[in-house]
Amino acid sequence: MMFVKIELKQILRSHWMQLVAFLFTFVFVAIIVIQRMALPDVEGFTRQTASFLNVLLFLLPLFIITIGSMSIAGDIESGWFSLLKTYPMKIGQYIIGKYVAISLAFLLVVLVAFGVVLAIGGLLGGVQLPIILVILTLLCIFIFVSLGIVLGAVAKTRLFALALSLVVWSFFLLLISYALMALGAVVAGHVLQKLTIISIHINPVEWLRFGYFIFTNQASVLGPAFYGVTKFYSSSVGHVMYVMVTLLWILLPLTLATKFSKEVAQR
Repeated sequence: MMFVKIELKQILRSHWMQLVAFLFTFVFVAIIVIQRMALPDVEGFTRQTASFLNVLLFLLPLFIITIGSMSIAGDIESGWFSLLKTYPMKIGQYIIGKYVAISLAFLLVVLVAFGVVLAIGGLLGGVQLPIILVILTLLCIFIFVSLGIVLGAVAKTRLFALALSLVVWSFFLLLISYALMALGAVVAGHVLQKLTIISIHINPVEWLRFGYFIFTNQASVLGPAFYGVTKFYSSSVGHVMYVMVTLLWILLPLTLATKFSKEVAQR
């Protein structure tokens, strides 16, 4: 617990985290002000909700994996990790402590951003944040903090961690989508459909976006081609499967990070 408190204080004092908090608050408030004044109130998947979702799934993973990976890599590069090995703390406890501290820091950032949005939205006549959007924001933090930690354990230096994080972020946010669009010109439609379903499961960004559509009963926006998979995940068994895959995205990187950190500790 003491290790978590120390790490949390260091992260919150970082200028990176302060800039992230300011950026998210500014962007969300801008979305609320512009769309509240320009668009009427409608039910369902609104442009306002879509904007929130797109900002969360575009910017939040970038900052989480970069800060998370550099936190671990910085400890290894500076020698702080070697010093911690002299204390009666296991590698697994170190990884879990880092995970909890970084997750709490980003939870606080999102909480501040959402709080300001609700306050300003109240002055403009009221604004609602769908509970599913809030839950998926939490899942986004938990998943990408885990990914950031394993990237930091692999990188071992801050610069390499930053570069590796940008590559992974680009792969999830851009390259997979571009690859699917390129394949759409050379493969049959049913093959592209299967590849898209696979990409949803191996891409945490699209997995979270897919979860939003499922749990808000907006799966129809995906089109009839995905009726089978959306019908399955809309069922009780599908909900359980969604939770299991999400937990796998969290636990597997943490397990790998522990393994890689043990290898570093043995050197």
